[in-house]
Amino acid sequence: MANIAETAASLEQRRSLRRHRTVATSLLVVMGIGYFAAVKTGLPGFWMDLLRAGTEAALVGGLADWFAVTALFRRPLGLPIPHTAVIPNSKDRIGLGLGGFIERHFLEPELVAARLRALGVSRRLGAWLADRRNADVVGDRLAITASFFLRSLNDQALQRLVQMTLRRQLRDVEPAPALATLLSVLRRNGAHHQFLDHLLRAVRTYIFVHEDQILAIVEQRSRWWVPRRIDRKVAKEITDGLIAYLDDLGQRDHDARATFDAAIEKLISDLKHDPATRAQVNAMRDRFLGAPEVNAYFQSLWQDLRAILEQELAQPNSRLRQALSGILRSLGSAIAEDPSLQARMDQRLDEGIQTLIVPWRKEIGRFVADVVKSWETGTIVDRVELAVGKDLQYIRLNGTLVGAAVGCAIFALTQLLR
Repeated sequence: MANIAETAASLEQRRSLRRHRTVATSLLVVMGIGYFAAVKTGLPGFWMDLLRAGTEAALVGGLADWFAVTALFRRPLGLPIPHTAVIPNSKDRIGLGLGGFIERHFLEPELVAARLRALGVSRRLGAWLADRRNADVVGDRLAITASFFLRSLNDQALQRLVQMTLRRQLRDVEPAPALATLLSVLRRNGAHHQFLDHLLRAVRTYIFVHEDQILAIVEQRSRWWVPRRIDRKVAKEITDGLIAYLDDLGQRDHDARATFDAAIEKLISDLKHDPATRAQVNAMRDRFLGAPEVNAYFQSLWQDLRAILEQELAQPNSRLRQALSGILRSLGSAIAEDPSLQARMDQRLDEGIQTLIVPWRKEIGRFVADVVKSWETGTIVDRVELAVGKDLQYIRLNGTLVGAAVGCAIFALTQLLR
C-alpha cells in the first residue's frame, strides 16, 4: 500500500510539473510571437513601440530564467556551457552539505528533546495505548512478531541455548539463603509441624498396611525353636508400639516436637552461616542439575511451552492476545493518568536522546551523505526536480511577466524624459 501511495504521489508530481512547465513555456512563446509580430509589422506609434519594448524585455527575462532553471538540472540545449548542470556536477558536495545540515540543525540533542517534550510523547503514548482498538492492534503485531520469531528459530539450537542459560543462572544462585528464608517462614507460621504431621501419618499408614512384612522380618530373625504364634505376637506388639509412638508424636506438646523445632532452627542457622552446610546444599544443587531426568524434564517443559505459545499466538482471539491487549491498556491508562510517571518517562526519553544522538550525530550525517552519493545522477536530478520543479516554473513565469513590466516601464520613462 505504501508503494502504491508513493507511486500515485510521484505521478501527480510529474503531471503538476509538466503542467506548470507548459504554462511557463507557452507564456514565453506568446511573448516571442508578440515581439516578432511587432517588429515585422513596422507600424509606428506609441502603443506599438510599447508592445515591442515590453515583449522584448519579457523574452530576455523569460529566457534568462529558463536558462537559470534548466542549468540547475542539465546543460541547456545540451551545450557544454560552464557552470551548468549544477546538481549533477555537485552531487557529492550536495550530499555532504545535506548531511552536515541535518547533523547541525536537525540532530541537535536539545532541539530534539525540547520538541519531544513539547509534543508530550509519554502522555500521548499513554492515551493512545489506553484505547482498546490501539492496544488490540499493538498486541496483534507483537503476537505476529513473536510467532514469526518462534517459527524462525532452530528448535534444537534454541532448546540447548535455553537449557544452558537456565542451568548457568541456577548454578550462579545460592540456594542455601533462599532455603533458610523458606524454612523461617514455614517455622513462623507453624507449617513445619503440619509437614511433620503429614509425614507421621504417611509412616503410620505404611506400617499399618505392611504389617505382614514386619512379621516376615521377625520370623526371619527369630530362633527356629520359637513358636510361630509367638512371632506373630511379637510382630503385632512391634506394629502397635510403632503406631502408638507415631500417634504420640502427632501431639503438638510432645517432647520430640521441641527437639524438632530446635533441629529446624539449627538447620536455618547453618544454612545462613555454616560454609559446610552451604557447600552441601550447593553440591546437591549441582547433582540435581546434572541428573539426566532433569535434562529430560527441561526438554519436555520447553516443547510443551512452545506448543502452547504457538497455539495461543495463532488464534486471533486467544487468551494470550487478550491478556497482552489488557496489559497494554492498563499500561497506557497508568501513563495517561500519572503526571509523575510521564515526567519520569520524559526524563528517560531525554537521557535516551542524549545517549543515542550525541555519539551518532556525525555517523547519521555521514550516512545521509553516503546515501546521496550512492544515488545515480539521473535519480537525484529527477527527485530534486520533482520536489521543487513546480516552484521553479513560477520563477520562469515571474521572470517573463516582470521583464515585460520592466520593459514597458523603461520605455514609458524614456518617452517622458525626451
